Amino acid sequence: MRARVPVLGRVSLMKSARLLSVALCGTILLGTSACVKPLRGYQGYVVDADLVNSVQPGVDNRESVLATLGKPTLTSQFNQGEWYYVGRATRNFAFNDPKAKEQTTLRIRFDDKGTVTEVTRTGAEQIASINPSDKKTPTLGRERGFFEDLFGNIGTVGAPGTGGGGPGGP
Repeated sequence: MRARVPVLGRVSLMKSARLLSVALCGTILLGTSACVKPLRGYQGYVVDADLVNSVQPGVDNRESVLATLGKPTLTSQFNQGEWYYVGRATRNFAFNDPKAKEQTTLRIRFDDKGTVTEVTRTGAEQIASINPSDKKTPTLGRERGFFEDLFGNIGTVGAPGTGGGGPGGP
């Protein structure tokens, strides 16, 4: 014999189950929203427009630029003829790689006497996207496996022509 549940009890049981499922979904959504929130970052030189505009070609030199803008992010490698100030704003979601949203590159050129000849500002259009292939550097030669690397030198130590000190070696 089955016990009969009153109709009113079934309706309240269904409502409480539905309410519980809505509350559970809401909790899950709130819990995962912290992981989805974009993380913002800034790297490099923070550009101050007034300071950058104060650097004038033909007027300023290396010392005055250093005093105004500070140490450059990088300099030209061969002749100290160019200084670069680079700043980048990034954004990423959770554990993904950061993507550049904005970039400012300030290039200051100097002549042989150290006087500023040109001030150039570029943006995110200079960002290059490079996709490495298989995260592995291609090499010439043959592929070696784990066991060849582990046991490959057995019998070659002291063998002629290997430089191991045996007969015919150095």
